[in-house]
Amino acid sequence: MGTGYLKVETRAAGGAIPIAGARVQLLDLAGQVLFEAYTDQNGETPPLELPAPDKSLTLDPGYTQPANSAWIVVVTKAGFVQKRIRGVEVVDTQTSILTVQMQPDIRGNSETEETIIPPIGLLADDRSQVGNKSGLGQRVLSEVTIPNAITVHLGKPADTGARNVRVPFADYIKNVVSSEIYPTWPTNAIVANIHAIVTFALNRVYTEWYRSRGYNFEITNSTAFDQSYREGGQVFENISRLVDDYFNVYVHRLGFKNPFFTSFCNGTTVICAGLAQWGTVELANQGRTPIQILRDYYPSDIQLSAGTHFSDVVVSYPGYSLGIGSRGSAVQTMQNYLNRIRVNYPLIPRIDNPDGVFGEETRAAVLAFQKTFNLPQDGVIGRDTWNKISNIYVAVTKLGELESEGERIGIGQEPPRTTITQGARGPDVLQLQFILNAVAAYYESIPVVIQDGVFDARTKNAVTEFQKVFGLTQDGVVGPSTWRMLYQVYHSIFEQITPPPPPPPPPIVDHPYPGKPLRDGSTGADVRLIQSCLNAIGKAYPNIPRLTVDGVFGPKTQAAVVAFQQQFMLGVDGVVGPVTWEAIIRQYDLLTGGAQADNLEYPGRPLKVGMRGDDVRLMQGFLAELAACHPVLIKLDVDGVFGPHTEHAVKVFQERFELTVDGIIGPVTWYAIIEEVNAVRC
Repeated sequence: MGTGYLKVETRAAGGAIPIAGARVQLLDLAGQVLFEAYTDQNGETPPLELPAPDKSLTLDPGYTQPANSAWIVVVTKAGFVQKRIRGVEVVDTQTSILTVQMQPDIRGNSETEETIIPPIGLLADDRSQVGNKSGLGQRVLSEVTIPNAITVHLGKPADTGARNVRVPFADYIKNVVSSEIYPTWPTNAIVANIHAIVTFALNRVYTEWYRSRGYNFEITNSTAFDQSYREGGQVFENISRLVDDYFNVYVHRLGFKNPFFTSFCNGTTVICAGLAQWGTVELANQGRTPIQILRDYYPSDIQLSAGTHFSDVVVSYPGYSLGIGSRGSAVQTMQNYLNRIRVNYPLIPRIDNPDGVFGEETRAAVLAFQKTFNLPQDGVIGRDTWNKISNIYVAVTKLGELESEGERIGIGQEPPRTTITQGARGPDVLQLQFILNAVAAYYESIPVVIQDGVFDARTKNAVTEFQKVFGLTQDGVVGPSTWRMLYQVYHSIFEQITPPPPPPPPPIVDHPYPGKPLRDGSTGADVRLIQSCLNAIGKAYPNIPRLTVDGVFGPKTQAAVVAFQQQFMLGVDGVVGPVTWEAIIRQYDLLTGGAQADNLEYPGRPLKVGMRGDDVRLMQGFLAELAACHPVLIKLDVDGVFGPHTEHAVKVFQERFELTVDGIIGPVTWYAIIEEVNAVRC
């Protein structure tokens, strides 16, 4: 008999809010309470030490019984639905992490929601691996994009009674890997299985395998068709850390960008043409690398590539780790993100001076973040920590935006008395969409909608899912009963969950709304400012297209504004009115700390040899920052004096970006420098 560990985390709103003070009881399968603990301010219990079968059994392909111990976890918190999870697994020498998503008790009847975790996929493999290995004949997306989240159907494809859940992609992969294999396997075997599981899921997304057949999900949790996802199941700490490193790495054949169809099975009770999970252990023990293991099962010309296109949440990783002594806009972005996250997770210390310099204060915040989210605690922002900070930042800010948006829309106590259906438009639809998005943060099966005041098919789908969750007639019509339930649920959520206080405002640049909306045909400095800000925001949200900063509001600028409005659930009209203006400036400040937004407007005179002052200093700073990303550029001392060295640096920049080479910073060079700084963000 060995020893394993179990840590319980209580969260709400997709991880945006920790639930402190929840009572966590650990029971054996006979129902006897063995331990009791309460969650701290970060919604966590200390690790509990538990017995588990000896580790050797997890490495024996001939052992057909579960090589883990199983437990019952009950989580209770006043005002929330009690959660009872049966079958939580603990493995010898490993730490299991059980994240329990808490939901407000809307009906106030102290109901209990029970989840039964099925056995590990190795022991219950029924795959036939139905699928199109080539992807031919399917709708195929134009880019391999790593999705922010994936919609999982909790049953076989044709099971219309099964629920859909929307799961962050990295969390989905952690769950599947923890559900398919043992965490005690050699690291190279685990990584090879991660690559196969990631690629299988991306193949389903890329070929739109289910969407093209009329289903409203990307993948199922049925092992007869796809791979094992166990709703409410634990993940293993070592697997979680490996997935943070590899969740965007996928398999493809040489000369093809599409994710290969990486079929797999356990290789003992089920034999298939693809990867044998147990076989990866033997190959890893022979010293094979992950790619060598994969090539033993798939074509010899397969390659591994890291997806660089992310949807929604991930700011582009600069390609190098940030630690003590690092400096620049990438450091400042992470400092601002951590300060915002600590509003929800108060055990993360505040960075008092987010100046883009990585000092001990920043390291302390990174260490606390890594401890909170089960990452290696090295105080360094590598790819895994960068991605996790970005994900949590988006979760907490979207929730905060919903709360502030609610004040603007004005949700009262009494619901509208109208009946609205698909095709309707107006303020009642806008109010409906706001409430749906607020509720969707706590109920993952309800999809998020674009808040544009138009009752479209997506809004109807969200209404139907809301009606399904809360036991109403599923007709997609918002009449009196649905309105009452929407308001009841909305108010119950915010009665039970006290939102954290708003964060201290970032350094806001003095760029007030110019007094008139910017739209197609507008020109001038205000347009240039918005174009520059949108380019910077687009580095965090790649669906916002990059613009030429020319001060002309044309179709491309309108498209970028529309993409921004869709991303942040504003009214979608392609016009920069006061609400959109404020949102763009606010998002820019959150991303950059406001440091680059000041003095964006051309000063009205060219900068050249002999000049000095803040305008020169600003351009020198930008050119020095760009030199870190473009080795051909000249790194400058930022002294505010435009001398021969600065002139030479300007000429090199102009030559590099195909501008008139005169060594003078006129309006074209001025805005080209700003545009490139906002675009690179290195």
